[in-house]
This record gives sequence, structure tokens and C-alpha cells, in this order.
Amino acid sequence: MPVLALLAAALLTGCAATTGSPAGESSPTAATPTAAAPPAVGAPGNAATGNGAPGTGAPGVESTTQGRTDAGAHPGTPAPLGNLGPRTLALIPGNARQAVVVTGKGRDANRSEAVLYRRTASGWEAGTVWPARNALNGWTDNHLVGDLRSPIGVFTLSDAGGLLPDPGTLLPYDESPGFSISGTGFMGEPLAGSFDYVVAIDYNRVPGTSPLDWTRPLGAYRGGGIWLHVDHDGPTQGCVSLEERHMRQLLLALDPEQHPVIVMGDAGSLSR
Repeated sequence: MPVLALLAAALLTGCAATTGSPAGESSPTAATPTAAAPPAVGAPGNAATGNGAPGTGAPGVESTTQGRTDAGAHPGTPAPLGNLGPRTLALIPGNARQAVVVTGKGRDANRSEAVLYRRTASGWEAGTVWPARNALNGWTDNHLVGDLRSPIGVFTLSDAGGLLPDPGTLLPYDESPGFSISGTGFMGEPLAGSFDYVVAIDYNRVPGTSPLDWTRPLGAYRGGGIWLHVDHDGPTQGCVSLEERHMRQLLLALDPEQHPVIVMGDAGSLSR
């Protein structure tokens, strides 16, 4: 294996990783990147604040060692917002005006639904319900490399990219051959095109960098490369996937000036 390809395989710990890759974790099974990417495919990041490090996220909100936002209540947050419970609602930063709510069908299920909400003076307005997929084994509130579960929490959405040209998003967008992928997933489905469009979920990553950045502030063992990406008709290793047309719609809708976040987890966990 060429040195660059070997390096890429060793660094991929997220959606582009595979069970055959050295630290594979957040996406399909037998994925093998076809191009040497910068540091690593996606990095899980930081919750709706930062990355588990104070001062890296939304103003006035501290992140926890989980990479999630502080649980302090935000009285100004209008409700309802999906079927989110008070504990989950309290994790949403007060300045967030867009929220992608991904609700899993069960703790161990890999099918889910996604809705983009917009915060207005009168409350949260819901968009269309989109079918989504998550990790093979479902969800966890303590994500670790290789557990094949998606992390539960509230995380900021700050950076995007993909193999295809920028469709017109307001988010910083990294068009790169590093988003190339081949191989097959858990159901034997082809993975090609899965990273045509991605949005990095700020779990264990540094916001303001390409989704391909491999920095893991919480440590490599906490996983990385947790993205929103194009559905490949099968469960992921940790990411959330949407149909390509819905990924395009999401990219066109997200606005960094609105401080977008993603709220993700199984229905039971999010209702608390």
C-alpha cells in the first residue's frame, strides 16, 4: 500500500472508516478511501458549544468532557421543539436559531428521522421530516471508537465539505478528493458517493476546520469523524446519513449566523 494511502487509512476514524481500517468507527463497514485525504475523515466534535474545551463554542456556554453543552437552562428558548424533554432542551445554546433534530427509533435501532427547525419569536418552526440512518448498533451517551453507535447529544454544526462542488452553502465548504470512498457497507451496499456532501458534527473535533481534519481534543479513543453525509442505503459506523437531495437542502439552509446545532439520539433519551 502506498505510504499516503496507508496514512489515510490509519487516520480515518469516522464515517469513511471501515471495520477493516485501523481505527475505523463512524460509518459503513468495508469502506476504503480511494484518495489520500488530509488528516482524517471527519472528526467528531463538540457539542453545541465547543469541543469539550472552554471557549471553543457558543458564547456563554461551556462544554463538558463529553463535548456537549452545559446543562444550564435557557429561559428564552421557545418550546415545543419536537418531543425534546427539559434536560435536552437545556443543552441547546440560547443563540441557536437552527436545530436539526435527529430522532432514533430506538436505543439499538439504526433508523431515524431528521427535521430542521427554525427558531422564531413565537417558537420553533418545523420543516419537513426526512428519513435518516445512524450507526449500526444504535445510540450511546458515551461514544468510543469501534462501538458502532452514534453519540447522543447537542452539537454545533460549523463546517461542511464534499467530493462535489459547493452547492451554495453559507458554511465554510472544503471541496476535496479526500472525500472519495469505495467499498461496501454493512448491508453489502456500495459506499461510493457517501461523502459527496458532508456536514461535520462538532463532536470531538476542532470547529472552524475542514471535516477532514483529524484533531481529536477528547482523545482518539473517544472516536471522530461523526458527520451528516449522503445515505448509502445502510447503517453507518457513527454518522447520520440523509438522502442526497435532503443533504443539498440542508446545506443550502444552514446559516452560521443562526448558530445551527444538531440534537441527536434515540427518542427515549431525547425526551428526558
